[in-house]
Amino acid sequence: MTRNMLIAGFGGQGILFAGKFIAYTALLRGKEVSWLPSYGPEMRGGTANCSVIISDEPVGSPIVLCPDILTALNLPSLDKYEEACAPGAEIFINSTLINRKGVRAGARFHYIPATKLADDAGIPKLANMVMVGAMIKRAEVCAWEDASGAMKKTVPERKKELFDANLRALEIGYNFDGSAVL
Repeated sequence: MTRNMLIAGFGGQGILFAGKFIAYTALLRGKEVSWLPSYGPEMRGGTANCSVIISDEPVGSPIVLCPDILTALNLPSLDKYEEACAPGAEIFINSTLINRKGVRAGARFHYIPATKLADDAGIPKLANMVMVGAMIKRAEVCAWEDASGAMKKTVPERKKELFDANLRALEIGYNFDGSAVL
């Protein structure tokens, strides 16, 4: 089985970190993985996206042109990538920053108020991991049990004080039981 994922938003939203975390969860399970970050020259505030492919077989190309999972943290990303999604794709929308419903025919939409949930929890810069937590549960990207091990690999030693906050953000998204209505 192969999962083609695209995580997209503005630079500074933790897009690349989120993709790296997902890639490590798959590596811990012995899967074949590709992680391909992409960001505009402006970095913070510019465009950023990250392609992640998880497969039982070797990955031939790291490029995701037709994602079966899209996580959009801002409206320009949803506008750009929504129609490219595969039929039956799971599309995760940060409903705090995106004020429209998804329109991709045949897709399954998940409206997660990630920015608000992160703000309310006192971890405003971790909306990315709230979205990943929701994706882990709803799209069954990885097992919850892999989260801590993958986080140890993803959070650099110089930022180890962020380890617990990132796990907390994941848990908030994982346990979010509602669907924000636009």
